[in-house]
Amino acid sequence: MAVDLALLDRTERSGASWLRLYQWEPHCLSFGRNEPAARRYDAARIQRLGLPTVRRPTGGRAVWHAYELTYAVSSPTLCFSSAAEAYIEIHDMLRQALASIGVQGSLAPRLRRVGLEAGSCFSSAAGGEVLVQDSKVVGSAQLRRQACFLQHGSIMLQGNQSLVDSLRCAQSAPSPHVRGGIRVPLGRSVTPEEMAEAVARTATSRWASHWVRESHPDEVLDAAARYFPRFRSAQWTWNR
Repeated sequence: MAVDLALLDRTERSGASWLRLYQWEPHCLSFGRNEPAARRYDAARIQRLGLPTVRRPTGGRAVWHAYELTYAVSSPTLCFSSAAEAYIEIHDMLRQALASIGVQGSLAPRLRRVGLEAGSCFSSAAGGEVLVQDSKVVGSAQLRRQACFLQHGSIMLQGNQSLVDSLRCAQSAPSPHVRGGIRVPLGRSVTPEEMAEAVARTATSRWASHWVRESHPDEVLDAAARYFPRFRSAQWTWNR
């Protein structure tokens, strides 16, 4: 999370666009920036189970980051006309990347809106998110900052988000589960590396620009250090 904010800072300063693809080690439960996590999830049980938690700088609802690939796009808004259009365009790029490995998807209708009380991220799709066989396989959210934006998202490779429901407080109603991510319709497992390569290949061909692939951008990692205390803080994670 700190690295993604550092990328947004860099975008503000230089106007450069970034696409970042990564996994979580160890697996982690993340909450959206404005999600009422302290009211919705059983913090004591999560602590007993030893599950790492973090609050994302972007919005949206809870995600269990395990059998998935996370992406982040940091860019000047004008590169996509508007932040709202960027949301749609990025999802359509991801839909195209999925199609390139044999997974045919569609975008949820633009008029579909989902509130923070609607359950975990993958229980329902907001307008523009990626569906496969009516099941949500990509969930995303944005942080907008003046003339730039950061968009986070998770591509569900396999499994479901049932763990998220099991951690909800007793008074919270359970939500539907995503049905096995993209493994079910494809009929085989997709490694994070295969998915990342498909996304990188599609983005570089679709978005005409001079892309440079960096595995260890030291300057960005150094800049991210200023945000480490925030994302390591239980107060930040459970402050609402």
